Amino acid sequence: MVEMMHRGEVWTANLNPPRGREIGKIRPVVILQTDKLGGDLTPMVVVLPMTTKVYPTFKVWRVNVPARDRLLKPCQVVTDQPRALDRTRIGDGPLTGLTPTEMAAVEKSLKAVLGIL
Repeated sequence: MVEMMHRGEVWTANLNPPRGREIGKIRPVVILQTDKLGGDLTPMVVVLPMTTKVYPTFKVWRVNVPARDRLLKPCQVVTDQPRALDRTRIGDGPLTGLTPTEMAAVEKSLKAVLGIL
């Protein structure tokens, strides 16, 4: 069983096998769901994958996160590919956490992707 995850933390997750243009590999993900769904309430966790391929043209859909703590490279949060994963796909502890400003940008981008403006 993995330790407690919190909204806004960055963990690693195994996103294999991908289909089509889905993001795959073992990579950082942002924990998106509320902390109220932690523990044993659900075996699933809602995440947003991150990529080290930083595209400056995707400003509205992606959020830049600089390298820090155990996140070794600058990344972008890919808000256009939310996923629900079984907790067994999540790694062993957080790499870092998003700042309140970064999390607000993620929420704004996700709302734009979902058409909730």
